[in-house]
Amino acid sequence: MSTTWSDARARSALRRIFDAAVADANPGAAVRRHLPPKPKGRCVVVGAGKASAAMAAALDAAWPDVELSGVVVTRYGHAVPAGRVEILQASHPVPDAMSETAARRMLAAVGGLTPDDLVVALISGGGSALLALPAPGMTLADKQAVNAALLASGATIGEMNVLRKRLSAIKGGRLAAAARPARVATLVISDVPGDDPALIASGPTLPDGGGPEAAREIVTRYALSLPEGARRALERAAEPPGPGWDADEVAVVAAPVTALRAAALAARQEGLTPLILGDALEGESRELGTVLAGMARSVARHGQPVEAPAVLLSGGETTVTIGRGPAGRGGRNTEFLLAFALAAAGHDRVWAVAGDSDGIDGTEDAAGAIVTPDTLARSRAAGLDPRAVLSAHDSYSLFAAVGDLVVTGPTLTNVNDVRAVLIA
Repeated sequence: MSTTWSDARARSALRRIFDAAVADANPGAAVRRHLPPKPKGRCVVVGAGKASAAMAAALDAAWPDVELSGVVVTRYGHAVPAGRVEILQASHPVPDAMSETAARRMLAAVGGLTPDDLVVALISGGGSALLALPAPGMTLADKQAVNAALLASGATIGEMNVLRKRLSAIKGGRLAAAARPARVATLVISDVPGDDPALIASGPTLPDGGGPEAAREIVTRYALSLPEGARRALERAAEPPGPGWDADEVAVVAAPVTALRAAALAARQEGLTPLILGDALEGESRELGTVLAGMARSVARHGQPVEAPAVLLSGGETTVTIGRGPAGRGGRNTEFLLAFALAAAGHDRVWAVAGDSDGIDGTEDAAGAIVTPDTLARSRAAGLDPRAVLSAHDSYSLFAAVGDLVVTGPTLTNVNDVRAVLIA
């Protein structure tokens, strides 16, 4: 294979690598690989997350001979027909009234079941906002205020979900408790570092392993200002786990590490040596961008930690801490990339792509973007100051101006972010 890497070739290779990672997390295939034993009685399907509708469609198609019904909730724009399973849509990342409606509908759906019945819970990233039932004494407005504060705080997704569990009447295993004495099988597409099923969508069918102390510590650490109803909810004693957990089944059917392995295979097909740095990289987006740019320069100059041509692959969910000033448009991936571009300083052998596997970076209409050796030059030619844009958290606007956004539309899956740095 030729050793010449043009801009067009590098861009094309990065996009194929990114697309391979997303395709590996196809919800339908993942569900079909992990179907639980069929029940003697009914099957009630519940679920929440950006991939839940596609997961439900696969289950409905796989079990035509089972008495099956149910309701799942996904993000607006992520719905697909799912046969006998009703699909609701709600808001993400901040819940709306439909998030609460969906939670109440699911609790009603699992009521009155028998030991011969089976509840299949289809859980994926985004479920925390999509399935929002306030704890006693709280209102939906309280939940919305807590979510907004968490999103701006810099807290990790795991920390957010610890607090969300304590402020919910359906998360932290409460949905499964309502389904007793039915058997519960939970199929999870992971979007959290470590793939802990109890943290994904705040674990509506898995017992809350932590008490209110952990949640209160997070409030203190990030100086969160909580509504009075939320503060009272955190003061209540933790409920003991309900009965029947030992009989439940839990399977992580798709995860970031498998997506990165698929990306590595695609990289080899492009003539690149892949190096997976990890599937659970966290921290500030801009700081990780600086670190990975330094690694790319080391590969280019010293052949360490891998010889070029190579691609550095990573996953995980970084954070963006918003200060007191107004913020522009952008998500954690475009913020990572702009910091990466500044640290790479136009190196002529370095390109990068980063995007959210669900197709939506933050609240924008792009999955992420691509950085090229001339990203900074082109942005300055467009009248933009990259450092000022980064300070204003307006990275989406810069990549839109230079035409380097990666737009996939909703992918109907979610295994967190995929980052690939190509060194020619």
